[in-house]
Amino acid sequence: MRLILVAWQVHPKFPCVVAANRDEFFGRPTAEADWWPGEAGILAGRDLQAGGTWLGVTRGGRFAALTNFRDPAAAVANAPSRGALVTAFLEAQWPAAQGLSEIARRGRGCNPFNILCSDGRELGIYESTTAASRMLGPGVYALSNHLLDTPWPKVRQAKSRLAEALDDLPKSAAMLDLLRDAEPAADEDLPRTGVSLAMERMLSSAFIHGEHYGTRCSTIVTTDTEGAVSFAEWSWDEDGALAGMVRYHFQPGAARAGGS
Repeated sequence: MRLILVAWQVHPKFPCVVAANRDEFFGRPTAEADWWPGEAGILAGRDLQAGGTWLGVTRGGRFAALTNFRDPAAAVANAPSRGALVTAFLEAQWPAAQGLSEIARRGRGCNPFNILCSDGRELGIYESTTAASRMLGPGVYALSNHLLDTPWPKVRQAKSRLAEALDDLPKSAAMLDLLRDAEPAADEDLPRTGVSLAMERMLSSAFIHGEHYGTRCSTIVTTDTEGAVSFAEWSWDEDGALAGMVRYHFQPGAARAGGS
């Protein structure tokens, strides 16, 4: 996952709104979002190589999503999968603050990451590079491959566009448009994260389209004041074209809800 936007307790009818892009190598096997087997009631895509996920929700109202922290010098080969941390939070019954502490402990051997977690009542973040977690108050937040709200061009622009898109809820077209924005940032505005300039350019847009790497899916999740969750995910192929789409809507604590 490379870009996660969250509007938390900002909209009067939709207290939790999430819009996110997952970027990955096209050759990495992935299953589209679906209900996982088991009692936890997890709705998420699945990384078929490592078995975890990058973003998911549960029937009980839990939510978690993860990004990596871009620092090639800190990457360790064969480190444990960071996606397992998302799964662990979704499967557990930890309050959000306790969950962040557990993730900090379990994630010590992982490559650098950030994770947003909500138990349905509170939202918090853990950033492994600072080894710090905190709860978040009402607001619009954006997380890419650095710390929360680091003002990279796509983070600033996406936050602004999400705030505007909230006026269109429950329609999601404006949020999908911002996730599909493939315009790169100007060179003078690019961060310097240890990758090549060409790579910084490619990674600077909200929607990434490279030869072997790019945006694989876009996900929008809204939770209303009654706790009802709407989950939509669009999958993209190597040309950036639509490859699949699923939608789910369910009430909190309900038996499995269907998708299309």
